[in-house]
Amino acid sequence: MADLFDSPSAAPRAEGPRPLADRLRPQRLSDVIGQGHVLSREGPLGAMLAARSLSSLILWGPPGVGKTTIARLLAAETDLAFVQISAIFTGVPDLKKVFEQARIRRQNGQGTLLFVDEIHRFNKAQQDGFLPHMEDGTILLVGATTENPSFELNAALLSRAQVIVLERLSPTDLELMAQRAEKELARNLPLTGEAREAMLDMADGDGRALLNLIEQVAAWKVDRPIDRAALAQRLMRRAAKYDKSGEEHYNLISALHKSIRGSDPDAALYWFARMLEGGEDPRFLARRLTRMAVEDIGLADPQAQEQCVAAWQTYERLGSPEGELALANAVVYLALAPKSNAVYVAYKAARAAARDTGSLMPPRHILNAPTKLMKEIGYGAGYAYDHEAEDGFSGQDYFPEGMKRPVFYAPPERGFERELKKRVEYFAKLRAKRQGG
Repeated sequence: MADLFDSPSAAPRAEGPRPLADRLRPQRLSDVIGQGHVLSREGPLGAMLAARSLSSLILWGPPGVGKTTIARLLAAETDLAFVQISAIFTGVPDLKKVFEQARIRRQNGQGTLLFVDEIHRFNKAQQDGFLPHMEDGTILLVGATTENPSFELNAALLSRAQVIVLERLSPTDLELMAQRAEKELARNLPLTGEAREAMLDMADGDGRALLNLIEQVAAWKVDRPIDRAALAQRLMRRAAKYDKSGEEHYNLISALHKSIRGSDPDAALYWFARMLEGGEDPRFLARRLTRMAVEDIGLADPQAQEQCVAAWQTYERLGSPEGELALANAVVYLALAPKSNAVYVAYKAARAAARDTGSLMPPRHILNAPTKLMKEIGYGAGYAYDHEAEDGFSGQDYFPEGMKRPVFYAPPERGFERELKKRVEYFAKLRAKRQGG
């Protein structure tokens, strides 16, 4: 009869296969690839560690750049207990348990670094729940987010934590990670030089994604290195990071807008294509292009707005993908059009003046007088009918009585507005002559 202690539960368990990303997880901050701008002695985290004074942090950056790893190593460097939760799976009862355990730990002489992944997924009230525990030292909070903290986290939480911006890994960083992976695997990846570069491109700055790709490639049984074409057949390119409702959406539309404003058709086409590849609705782009035509080109090229509306209508008739070419035509046209925001500036100035003088009546000579009483009190008296005036221009004042005449519209010497500038100056001289007479 077998001894009870010979049961399988008592025998040492063989460790199962570990993902490459786990096997390569750095054991020291100095082993972290990338993020030297925050981890060096001159960087914010390096300076905190050197001073042995770590504050609560928000680690903001794209996926796969080391947020979790850095938080874990910060706890190890400062002898804090590391507790990790995810905002996706953690409710209020779970948080209460975490805070209570941290309080007990503190009474026993050890602090707690609470790492909250996806912290932006907590609502504002839940975020407020961290504040008293941060203030009394029960926890040192390290939150991780891929979203802009200024949009997603409340001001009270941000005022108690320093935001650390982490950057996507560079091609050099990814190559170093690939070399470490090959050392761990004890073999080189079966890829040509071009295929290796293509694999790094597929990772798109995400270290975790790269290690997953490397695991797939390393498992292939091949008798010679795989080239770029074969790699593309075997691996799917990772979708570009693009959240149509998040910060990336606004970053890319800003890049498109500024490239058009800067008269760079190539850059404008690139950002336009990036948004389409990310799944952006072409109708949104058509609307924004039309706005750019109105705001940044205006009357310097009156046809710019017509080009955008026509491209928009063409897209509505053709749909995708053919209609997107019409929008691309509009992108190039806008980028190469003369630029002017003179009307935009004039419009904003006129709105401001209207707010400041909103109760002033129009001068009586330009008011209609449909009744006898209105005629008797002077409505319409002295109005000069411009068609009957010399040059078809009376030069009368149309601003409220007592209001100093402002100048809102100042056309530049660009595009069609050169002609408009001549007209503005012509009427200004004629007005001065008429009013002087």
